[in-house]
Parts: sequence; C-alpha cells; structure tokens
Amino acid sequence: MNRSTFFRPALGLAVATSLLATACSAPRAITSTGKVTPRGEFRGGGNLSFNVATETISKTGSALLSAASEAASKDTVGYSGTIEKLQLAALAYVLDPVRVTPDLYVRYGVVERIDVGYKYAFGSHVFDAMFQFMGPTGTPEQPGGQSGAMYGSIGLQFATQRAKLPSVPFLDDVADVLGFRATRKDLIVPLVFSHSFGPEEEIGAVSYGVVYSRSFLRYGFEAQKVYTPGGKVPSLPLQTNSYGSFGAFANAKIGYRYVYFIPSLSIYYQNYGTYQLLNNASGQLSGLTIVPSVGLQFRVPSTRR
Repeated sequence: MNRSTFFRPALGLAVATSLLATACSAPRAITSTGKVTPRGEFRGGGNLSFNVATETISKTGSALLSAASEAASKDTVGYSGTIEKLQLAALAYVLDPVRVTPDLYVRYGVVERIDVGYKYAFGSHVFDAMFQFMGPTGTPEQPGGQSGAMYGSIGLQFATQRAKLPSVPFLDDVADVLGFRATRKDLIVPLVFSHSFGPEEEIGAVSYGVVYSRSFLRYGFEAQKVYTPGGKVPSLPLQTNSYGSFGAFANAKIGYRYVYFIPSLSIYYQNYGTYQLLNNASGQLSGLTIVPSVGLQFRVPSTRR
C-alpha cells in the first residue's frame, strides 16, 4: 500500500478531532422553556452542544488535506484551485464550525415576565433577555397554574467573538499561507412554547419553537506566500457580509424543583451567501446545521413572598 494512501484517512481523522476539540462560536442550542425565570429567582447551569454543519464538513475535508501537501513545506505557493478551497474552508469554519461547545450560564428574573441572562461559551460571550407573553408567572412554592399549563416567550440574544482557525497541525499552515482574520457577531431571536410537567414546571416541561438568527462577519486575507505568474497576489482587505438562519428546536426539562436535566435538538438552514476571495475570485456557501445538546440547570428560589 502506498504510504500517502494510508496516511490520508488518518490525517483527515486527526484534523477532524482537532477541530472538535478547539473550535468555538456562538452557542445555538435552545434549552429555554416558554416560562421565564420568576422575579427575584436565579437559574444557572451548563450545556454541552455538538454543532454538525454539513457545508463545513464538505469543505474542510479535502481542502485541509490539500493544504497539508501543498503549503506546509513551501516558502511560496502558486495560486490554484487548492488556494480557493483553503479560503472557503477557512470561511466555512468561522461561519459554522464542526465543534463541541461547552457553555456556562446564569439567568435572573428582573421583573414579572422578563428575565435576563449571560452565557460564556469559552470564546463567545452571549447576552440575552426573554419576555413571557403567555402562561402563569408563579413558582413551584407558590403556583399560579396547573400541571400541563402552556407557556410562551420570545427572546433576543446578542453574541460576539473573535473568530480564528485553531492552533493545530495543518491549520497552522492554512493560517500562515492565507493570513486569515475574522470577527463575527450574532443576533438570535427564539420563539418558545412549552407545556409544564407539574405546576409551574415543578418536575419539568417539554418545549418547542422556531428561531431566527442573523450573523455579521468581517474577514480578510493577508496572503504573504501566494503568487501568480504576474507576481504576489494582493491581500484582500476587510470585507463585510451577513446571512440569516432559520431553525426549529425541541427540548425536554426533567427533574424536580431545584435540579433539571435538559436534552435538546435544534436544526438550522442557512444560505451563508457569496464571499470575495483572493485574486478576484468568489465562492458560495450554504447548508444545514444539526445541534444536539445535553445540560444541567439549577434553580435558586427567591426569598420574596
């Protein structure tokens, strides 16, 4: 067996594993219910989400393997289809990385029917607020509704992070060749409905809904090693682009009063749009994203009566 034939699948597995271990972006799992945090109460916890983006998987496999053989050991690289693949792979990664994302969060009920929260996803900071427009506003200690009551809420989340390729073998070479840099911000609007298990979600709830998000990306390439027969390829100054995502989700909240286990599943479709590349080239990206997650939530009751 040819040595390169043997190492190509092994290399692909190593790159995929490194991506999963190091990637970060705005968390997209929806684990909230239609009932917001009651006034004066705290909720906190953590989630582990798995972001599976079809377009990123399709773009990074062959592109990263090509990068390893094409650019790792060269001082200069001729502009070719491989370089275009590398650019699209870098963009696909920061737009929708294939990754595992842990997050920690805390929420507080500010006034009746409105709560606010902060989430840290190890590289991404998320601030949000939710408004409950349907259902009672009591607590398990002082219920205002019966078991099976329906709740509804709508929220607005803002997430910001600096996007970059992770420091792993071969991707270091991609970053070195392309001089890639990017920042992104995300706005997420979830519409959530839920049905209570027990009065005021005392033993949990089942939730479902739809979500719209808008992502804003600034990116550029400062390629120092890429040449055409006419000379060095000019760098691409910072570009701006934005795209929308539409999704649906469902989750379950299972526990009793103070501690809950929350599995969830979200599915998104997005047309990422057309992106300007080096050498006056461009590329289009679109695809599905599947986001399963598991989490724990802790409730700290209010001392208000």
